[in-house]
Amino acid sequence: MGSALPPTTVSIFGREDIVVDYDLWGSYIVDDLLTNVPSATYILITDTNLYQSYVPSFEKSFRKLVAERNADSRLLTYQIPPGETSKSRATKDSIEDWLLSNDRDPPCDTKSVVIALGGGVIGDMIGFVAATFKRGIKFVQVPTSLLAMVDSSIGGKTAIDTPAGKNLIGAFWQPAKIYIDLNFLNTLPTREFINGMAEVIKTAAIWNEAEFERLEENASRVMAAIRTSPETGDQRLSSIRSILKDLVLGSVRVKAHVVSADEREGGLRNLLNFGHSIGHAFEGILTPQILHGECVSIGMVLEAALARHLGVLDGGAVARLAKCLASYGLPTTSKDATVRRRSAGKQCNVDRLLSVMGVDKKNVGRKKRIVLLAGIGRTYEKQASVVLDRDIRVILSSGVLVQPSMSKALKVSCTPPGSKSISNRALVLAALGEGECRIKNLLHSDDTEVMLNALVKMKGASFSWEESGQVLVVRGNGGRLQAHGEELYLGNAGTASRFVTSVATLATSATHESSLLTGNERMKKRPIGPLVETLQANGAEVEYLESKGSLPLRIKAGRGMKGGDINLAATISSQYVSSLLMCAPYADEDVTLRLIGGKPVSQLYIDMTTAMMASFGIHVRKSTTEQHTYHIPRGCYTNPKEYVIESDASSATYPLAIAAITGTTCTVPNIGSASLQGDARFAVDVLRPMGCKVEQTESSTTVTGPAKGSLKPIEEVDMEPMTDAFLTASVLAAVAQGGRSRSTTRIVGIANQRVKECNRIKAMYDELAKFGVTCRELPDGIEIDGKPYSELNRPLGGVHCYDDHRVAMSFSVLGTIAPQGTLIQERECVGKTWPGWWDTLRQPFEVQLEGVDLERQHQTSSPREQASDKSVFIIGMRGAGKTTTGHLAADILGWRFIDLDTQLEEISGQTIPEIIKESGWDAFRDRELAILKDAQQEKATKHVFACGGGIVELQEARRLLATYHQAGGLVILVQRDIEDVMAFLQMDKTRPAYVEDMRGVWDRRRPWYFECSNYQFYSQRKGTTATNQPLHGLDHFLRTVTGQRRSLESIQAKERSFFVSLTVPDVAAAAPTLEEVAVGSDALELRVDLLQDPNRKGTLPSVDFVADQVALLRSSVPLPIIFTIRTQSQGGKAADDAHSDIRSLLQLALHMGLEFLDLEIQLPEDILHAISHSKGNTKIIASHHDPRNSLSWTNGSWVPHYNKALLYGDIVKLVGVAKSQDDNASLAQFRSWALAAHPAVPVIAINMGIQGQLSRIQNSFLTPVSHPSLPFKAAPGQLSAKEIRMALSLHGVVQPKNFYLFGKPIAKSKSPDMHNHLFRTMGLPHDYQRCETDDAAAVLEEGIRKEGFGGGSVTIPLKLPVMDLLDEIDSAAKIIGAVNTIVVDAKRSSEIFPKHRGKPYLVGYNTDWTGMQLVLTNAGACTQTSSPSTATPTINGQKSSSAGLVIGGGGTARAAIYCLKQMGYSPIHLLGRSPDKLKALASSFPADYNISLVMSPDAASSAQPPAVAIATIPADRAIDEKMLELIHTLLGSSIGIASGVLEPVERVLLEMAYSPPVTPLMRTATEKGWKTFRGLEVLVGQGVGQFELWTGIKPLVRDAREIVFEGEEEA
Repeated sequence: MGSALPPTTVSIFGREDIVVDYDLWGSYIVDDLLTNVPSATYILITDTNLYQSYVPSFEKSFRKLVAERNADSRLLTYQIPPGETSKSRATKDSIEDWLLSNDRDPPCDTKSVVIALGGGVIGDMIGFVAATFKRGIKFVQVPTSLLAMVDSSIGGKTAIDTPAGKNLIGAFWQPAKIYIDLNFLNTLPTREFINGMAEVIKTAAIWNEAEFERLEENASRVMAAIRTSPETGDQRLSSIRSILKDLVLGSVRVKAHVVSADEREGGLRNLLNFGHSIGHAFEGILTPQILHGECVSIGMVLEAALARHLGVLDGGAVARLAKCLASYGLPTTSKDATVRRRSAGKQCNVDRLLSVMGVDKKNVGRKKRIVLLAGIGRTYEKQASVVLDRDIRVILSSGVLVQPSMSKALKVSCTPPGSKSISNRALVLAALGEGECRIKNLLHSDDTEVMLNALVKMKGASFSWEESGQVLVVRGNGGRLQAHGEELYLGNAGTASRFVTSVATLATSATHESSLLTGNERMKKRPIGPLVETLQANGAEVEYLESKGSLPLRIKAGRGMKGGDINLAATISSQYVSSLLMCAPYADEDVTLRLIGGKPVSQLYIDMTTAMMASFGIHVRKSTTEQHTYHIPRGCYTNPKEYVIESDASSATYPLAIAAITGTTCTVPNIGSASLQGDARFAVDVLRPMGCKVEQTESSTTVTGPAKGSLKPIEEVDMEPMTDAFLTASVLAAVAQGGRSRSTTRIVGIANQRVKECNRIKAMYDELAKFGVTCRELPDGIEIDGKPYSELNRPLGGVHCYDDHRVAMSFSVLGTIAPQGTLIQERECVGKTWPGWWDTLRQPFEVQLEGVDLERQHQTSSPREQASDKSVFIIGMRGAGKTTTGHLAADILGWRFIDLDTQLEEISGQTIPEIIKESGWDAFRDRELAILKDAQQEKATKHVFACGGGIVELQEARRLLATYHQAGGLVILVQRDIEDVMAFLQMDKTRPAYVEDMRGVWDRRRPWYFECSNYQFYSQRKGTTATNQPLHGLDHFLRTVTGQRRSLESIQAKERSFFVSLTVPDVAAAAPTLEEVAVGSDALELRVDLLQDPNRKGTLPSVDFVADQVALLRSSVPLPIIFTIRTQSQGGKAADDAHSDIRSLLQLALHMGLEFLDLEIQLPEDILHAISHSKGNTKIIASHHDPRNSLSWTNGSWVPHYNKALLYGDIVKLVGVAKSQDDNASLAQFRSWALAAHPAVPVIAINMGIQGQLSRIQNSFLTPVSHPSLPFKAAPGQLSAKEIRMALSLHGVVQPKNFYLFGKPIAKSKSPDMHNHLFRTMGLPHDYQRCETDDAAAVLEEGIRKEGFGGGSVTIPLKLPVMDLLDEIDSAAKIIGAVNTIVVDAKRSSEIFPKHRGKPYLVGYNTDWTGMQLVLTNAGACTQTSSPSTATPTINGQKSSSAGLVIGGGGTARAAIYCLKQMGYSPIHLLGRSPDKLKALASSFPADYNISLVMSPDAASSAQPPAVAIATIPADRAIDEKMLELIHTLLGSSIGIASGVLEPVERVLLEMAYSPPVTPLMRTATEKGWKTFRGLEVLVGQGVGQFELWTGIKPLVRDAREIVFEGEEEA
C-alpha cells in the first residue's frame, strides 16, 4: 500500500466485501484472502495478455506470506485466450476439464476458491465456472479494466455468450470479495479507459446529479491524463489520483446499494441498464469492433431522446448528457465517423435492432422495457418502463413519416428553444468577457455544441451546467484565447464558422502556432471569402487550405486585428458583420466599420448584435453622417450576472404555421412585438395576410388558422427582414387558394438563402415539385402556385432535406395536411436548432409519426444505380493521345465525345494558330477557359471532353478542374512516353509550335496536371505493336473509375476465387506468358516490391516505371489488378521505413484507378488514413502477415489485427504460419467467426508453409496462387489454382460432374476431346461424353435431369426442341431462336416442371454467336462498347465503315446477325438464295438491327461496303451464279475513306463450314484481299464460351484450338 491509511471499503449485502484503493495487488490481497477467505486451494485464472505482467509477482507474494504463516495453501494458475470469443461454452468446458483433471493432486474440491483476474469477460466467465463447478465454489473478483471495476465485477451476474445472444446462459453468483486496485488503470489502454467511463457516466445520470456535475467539471483533466501512454507505475494517473478514486467509488457505491436492494433484478436493479436496452442491440451487431461502453453511450443518448419524445425528459438534459459523453471521447450516435470507420460501415438497420432488443431479459413477453430518465440524476420510474415499438422506431430511424392526423379543436401553447442567433452571440460575448455569466434558455443544438467546443478548445472560457442543464455558467477569459493544435470541427454550422473565424484571430501562440477551422462537405462550399479578405486586410494571417472562399482555414496565432478603418462587403451575410463587430473591441485600436457594396442584408441581425454587445458593456455607435458605418471602441466585455436567451423566432414560425395550415390555435408565450429578432414579424406580416387571426403582445404571439384549405396567397411579400422564415411561408403558399385563376404567392428579398446550409430557394423549388406544386425561381426569391391540399402528391422517395434543419421542419408543417403523409429524410438534421421538434409534433400537436429506416432502403439499391454519370474531362500534353482516348472512352461509355480545341475552332471560325496569330496567346487562353466553363455548366453528364494541352497554364482553369474532381467528377490525365510525345509534336502542324523546349514545358506542367486530375491513364506504351491490345485496359479502367465495373461483387458471386501473384522483375519480359499464367484466376497481383527498375537498383521502383508496368499489365490481361507493396517485416522486399516511396506508389495505384490495392495495416496511421480516404472505386485489401509466427489463431492475438484491418479495408487479408495441422483448424474457426461477425466483409485467411497448404485449399475467396511459369512462388507453401482444384476434388469438395453432347450425328465431334482436355488442364474431375440422339422427349429430357449432370452442349436437330425443356432461356438465345449450351444453376431449384420440382435449375444459352465474336475480335474486328446503339467497330484499331455481311438464311445466319449487331455493325447486309426466306428472317429481328437485303446487282453496287462477312451456306455444293455475282460485288467493293478510315483496311470473312479447309468462298474472298477464317475456329470459340459458363474459368484459346485442330489441315 502506498498509504498508511487502510483501503476504502464499500458495503454490499451488509458486508464490507468491496475494497477500492491503489496498491492492492499482491501482498494486501494475499493477506486478506488467507485471513478472510481461507482455503487449501486458490485457483488464479486470467488471460494470456495479463499473465506475464501480473501473475509471477502475485505468486511470489503468495509463497512468501504462506511461508510466513505456515499455512497449508497452494496457488494454481490457468490462462485463457483474451477477448469476447473466449466467453463461450468451449472455454468453460476447457477450464472445467482442467480443474477436474487428475493432474490436480490433490483435486480441486468444494472448498477451493477461484480468483478471476481480468476484465468483464474473465469475471463473467470465471464466475459462471465457480457457480457450477461442484455445485458452486467461492470466487473472488479482481477487475483490471475500469468497465469491470464499476460494473460487471459487482452484483454477481455471471454468464457466457451463445450464438443466440450475449449473456443468455449464466447464474447469479456473488463473489466472496471484490478487490478494485486502481493501479491497474495505469496500464489500461486509452480506449478501454474511455469505454469504462460510459458506465461511470451512466450511474451518475440515473442516480446522482452531483456526481454528474463532478464528471462534467473534471472531463478535461481526466482525459488529459488517460490520453498519455499507458505505463507501469503511478505516473500516468498521478494528476487525477484522488479524482479517479472518487469517480470509481461513486459508481461502486451506487451499484452496491442497488444490488443489495434488488439482487435478482426484480425492478430497481433495472435502472442500472439505462442505455443498455438500445446499446446492447448495437453491441450485438457491432461487436467486437465497437466496445460495450461505446455502444452503451450511443444507447444512453437514444434512450434519453426516447424519454424526451415521450414527454418525460427536458431537451436540455439530453444535450447535457450527450455533451458529457462526448467530453470523455465517447460516441453519441452510430453515425459517428469513428464508429463507422471502426465497424467498417456496418449497417444497423432498425428491424434488426428491434429484433435484438426483443430478447432483452428486462422485457415482459413481447413488451420492451427501457429505463427512462426524468432528469439528470433521476429516472421516470424506479424500474424500466414499457415502451411501444413504434416510439422506439421513430428514435432509431433516419427518416420520419408525418401523417395528417391533427384534431380540429386543438389549442396548443408551445415554447420553442432559445434563439440560435442569440445563443451563439451570447456564447461568444460571454467567453470574450470578464467574469461569470449565467445564461438561461440557451439553445441545446448541434450549432451551439460546436461553438461551445471551439471556445473551450481555444481556452476562451470554461463552462458548467446548473439546474439540471437549464442554466449554463460561463466563466469568461477576457479575450485571452490560445491557438488549438487539433482541427476545430464546425460541422455545417454557418453561424459558428463565421463567428469563430474572427475569434480565432485573437488567439495567441502559447502552445500552437495556428488554429485550423473545418466543417462538413456542405460547409466547405459555403462562402466565407468577404470576411476572410477583410480580416487579412486588417492584419490577420488566414490561409485557405482547399477551395478559395470557403473552409477549411488555417489562422495564424498572435496576429489579431489592427483596428482602425475596416471596409466589409455585407450583401451576402450579416454574420460577417456580427463576427467583426463582436471581436472589434479587442483590436489594437478603435474600429470604424464601413459596410460597402449596397444595402446590408438582414439589418435586424446586425442591430441584434450591437444591442447584445451593449448588454455586455460595449456600446457601438452607429454613424449619423456615414451610411452603414459603425464605431466600436476598444475595451473588454463585462459579463452580466445573468442573461436570458429569447426563444428562436425562426423556429417559432413552425408551430404557428401548423396552426395556420390546420385551422387550429397555437400560442408562443415568449416571442412578441418587442423581440430583437426579425422573424418575430412573421405572424403579422405573413400569416395575417394569409387569412389567420393573429394576436400579438410585446412578449407573446397567438395564431388561429382559417378553416383547413382556406389560406390565401400573398401577391408579394418582402421577407428580407426575416429571410430564414421564407421556407415556412413557402409551404403555406403551396396550399394557399385565392379564388383566382392563379393562386400565386411571390416571396422576394431572400437572395442570401442561396448560400445557407443549402441553396434553400432551389431546395424549395425541387422539393415542392415532388408534391405537384409549381414554383418559379426569381433572382432574389420564389413564386409558388398554390393548389388544393387534397391534390398534393405523395413525394416520391420523400423530402430530401439537404442536411438543413429548416427544410425538414418546414416540410413537416406541410406533412400535417398532405393527404398521403410525408416522408422526411434526415430526421436528425433538426438537431441544429430544435432537437426536440419531432417530440413537439407528437406531444402538444398530437401528430402521428412513424419511423422509416432509410438506411435499409439504401442498402437495397443496386450498385448500378450508384455509378457516376458525371462528364469526364481528359487532360495531358499535346500528342499524349487525348483525342484518341477520348473517342474510345466515349464509345465505351456510350457517351458523346467533344474535343474542346475543335469546338473552339468551330465557334471562332478560325484555327488555333490563326487565333493566336491574330489575337495573341492571352485571348486564346480566355476563349479556352470560356469553353471549359461552358462544358462544366451545360454538359455536366454523359460527355467526354478532351482539353487542350495548355489548359493547365491558366490558374482559373486549374481551379475549375481541381474543384470538379474534388466534387466527385472525373478528370483523367492521359500520359504517353515523353519521347513518343516529342516525336509526334515534331510532325504535327495543326497546332502552334512550342516556343520553348518541350521537355521544359512538360516539367513545368507536370505538377499542374496531377493537381488538376484524380486519375491517370497511359494511352500507349513504347514498343507495343498490337494496336487493339490496350483497348480492354481502357475499358476496365473507365468502368472501374466511373463505378460501372464492380470487380469485388463479381468475384464475391463466385463459389471459389483466386488471384495469381506475379513474381516477375519486369512485366515486359514476362508478357508472352502472362495470358497463360492468368488462366483460372480472377485477378492478378502485381508485386511492386519485386519489380526491378534499372534506374533504381536496391530500392523500390520509381513511380514512372511502375506506371509503365501497370499500363502494360492492363493491356496484356483483362483481369482486375491487385497492387501490392510487401515490406520486409511482412515477408516482402520493400524496406520497412521506405514510407515516402510507399505512399507515392500507393497513391499512383489509386490515381491509375486499379481495382484492388493491398494496404499493410502496420504502415503509419497517416498513410493508412490518406489512402483509405482517397480510394475512390478502388477496393482496399487491408492485410497483415506474420512470417515470424508471433501470433496465434487460438488465443485472440489476431483479433486486434482483424479489427484494425476492418477500419481500412473492404477486404481483410490475414496470413499466419502453420507448424501443424491444428493451426489450420484454428484458422478455419477464426475465419468462421470473422465472417459471422461481419458477413459483408470478405476475408482471406491462410497459413504459410508446407503445413499451411490445407488452409489455402480451404480458403474460398481470392486465394493467392502461383503458376509453374513464374520464376518463384510469392510465399512458402503457395499452390497453383490447378493444384487447389485437384485437392478439392480429392476431398470431395468439388464433385465430379457429367457433361454431354446431345445431337445426331455427332460421332466425329471434337467437343469431347476439347472439353475433357480443358477439364484436365484446369484440375477438374469432370467428364464429357457423347449422347447421340434425336429424341428430345425421352433421351434428352432424361439426360439433362440426371443426378450428377453438370451441363451440356446441344447440336442439330435438338437446338430448338431443348428450349421447351429448360427453366430459363438467355435473352440472346431467345432472339437467335436456338440453344446450344445448357448450364446448371445449382443455387436455384426447378419450379416450372412438376416432375422435376426441386431438381437443379437449367438455363439455356447460345454460344454460336460468342464463338463468332471471339474469332472476329482476335482477327482484328472488334467493338469498343457494350452499348450496340453507340458502338463503332474497328479494324486493327481504325474506325471502319461499320457495315457487316451475312451470307445465307438458315439457323446459323440468325446467330451471325446477332453477333454483328452486338459488335456494333450497321447496316447488316443479308444475302441468300431465297428472297422470301431472307425477308422472313430479316423481319423477325427488331428494326434497330438495320438489316439490308441484297437481292440485285444494283443493290449490291449501292450497298455500303462491308468490313466483316460471315458465310453460313453449305460448302459442299456450288453457289448459285446470281448469288455468286452479288457476293463478288460486295466482297470486291472498296471501303474507302468516307468514315475517315485510311486505306488499306484488312477485311475479315468467317466461313462457318468446317470443311474443306479452304472453301470456294474463302478463295474468292482471298482474291479480293480479304482475310479468311474457317468454321473450326468458331467451334473453338464456342467451346471456350461453354467452358466458362459451366466452370467460371476462361481457358486459353490455344489450349482448346490445339485439340480441335489436331490432325487438321490448316487453311
